[in-house]
Amino acid sequence: MKAAEAASVDSEIREVAWIRGLARPYLKGFAPARETAEGLHGYLFSRPAGRAGNSRVGFFLGFLVSGDRYRFLDPHPPECLVFAFVHPPRGALHRRLVSRPASLLRSTHTYISWLTHHTPRFQFSDAGPAALARHLPLARWPEGRRAHYARNFFIESLAWLVRSGLVRRLAAETQGKQTA
Repeated sequence: MKAAEAASVDSEIREVAWIRGLARPYLKGFAPARETAEGLHGYLFSRPAGRAGNSRVGFFLGFLVSGDRYRFLDPHPPECLVFAFVHPPRGALHRRLVSRPASLLRSTHTYISWLTHHTPRFQFSDAGPAALARHLPLARWPEGRRAHYARNFFIESLAWLVRSGLVRRLAAETQGKQTA
């Protein structure tokens, strides 16, 4: 990416407060927190989960500005990124909701993949920090319109996560209710 284009992308994605309002109706009950670490620039929407209280489940909406921690996605930063997570990775809750063969996030990935007929499709990872992710390079969109297209990308991605039942089922997990 050329320096001038990189500066344009940076100026278009610097302000992300709008993401919080956009996601609010889709992610009710998930507390938003600004995230600017580990190559991310956006918001984590999460809830405490598990018996010990040290686990969290939720979603990230925003931009991937450095792909180092997310190489498993084969990213081309900067990108729009939406993902579902269960933290800590490899913990008991993560094993149950992500790693097991019939886990909630694995079965959600299968369902969403069956419904989604165009790219970018959701990707599943049972080892990375993002269990179910959808991303798209900003370079695909025209300069000056990236924020507009990003909004559409986030709305479409959130709609799939809600329609699949993942948002509701992750929320139920935080209330001690086991989901089928």
